Amino acid sequence: MSKRIRKAVFPVAGLGTRFLPATKAVPKEMMTVVDRPALQYVVDEAKAAGIEHFIFVTGRGKEVIENHFDLAYELEATLAARHKMAALEELRAERPAAGTTSFTRQQEPLGLGHAVWCARDIVGDEPFAVLLPDMLMKHTVPCLKSMVDAYEASGGNIVSLEECDPAQTSSYGIVALGKTLGPDVHEITGMVEKPKPAEAPSNFYISGRYILQPRIFDLLSTQAAGAGGEIQLTDSMLRLAEEDAFYGVRFRGTTFDTGTKLGFLKANIAYGRERMDIHPDIAGELRAALEG
Repeated sequence: MSKRIRKAVFPVAGLGTRFLPATKAVPKEMMTVVDRPALQYVVDEAKAAGIEHFIFVTGRGKEVIENHFDLAYELEATLAARHKMAALEELRAERPAAGTTSFTRQQEPLGLGHAVWCARDIVGDEPFAVLLPDMLMKHTVPCLKSMVDAYEASGGNIVSLEECDPAQTSSYGIVALGKTLGPDVHEITGMVEKPKPAEAPSNFYISGRYILQPRIFDLLSTQAAGAGGEIQLTDSMLRLAEEDAFYGVRFRGTTFDTGTKLGFLKANIAYGRERMDIHPDIAGELRAALEG
């Protein structure tokens, strides 16, 4: 029987240079989508999938992330004194229980694979999830929950998959699909990083969620630098695929890449439209902008 997925790694050490000057003082993961940090949505997705331990791989200037997931005693005391109980309860509901968060530093920007490797001692010898914090994945069934369900049925390693325009395969890590194991669950028979359209085995790409066996840490420890001179997670996944099964779960919701300006704006609109306290105003502003 496969070990249960209890831990998740969040690589949050990036500099966020595409959002300068905003990210000079505010980590990109803490920029708000409506009124919550983008990272909070990703952590909520992990919680909904049954994750019990949240591991953040941070860097210099990211202390605000640790503070966000801690008890803000003065703030909570002030809210209680002013009888703002709804806001107080929301803060308390989102705060992880004591001992369920860990923080480690990447120290050098050596790539996603290196960031995941930095969590090795905290993860230990058990399978774990990786969630890229820039990717907000919106659906009635959280993406990671679908992946955990597939993992419990198949074991191995699981990645989330989405379709791209076949002409855009050179922008993604593309997979080759084997047999279908269930609704939206497929065997993966190969992975190619950014292939030309004529050489791509499909138009399905890995979209920012992973469940990996701990063997990946051994492979990352000997992984040579790849694209961009960085240690790439995909390179070690390719090596892992030579000895262990990989499966893909197709995500049919909407993904917002909040690491881009357009994706960040789209996320604010989409999540804002779900908020009944501000939805009418958003709809009116959008109509005015389109008509102006």
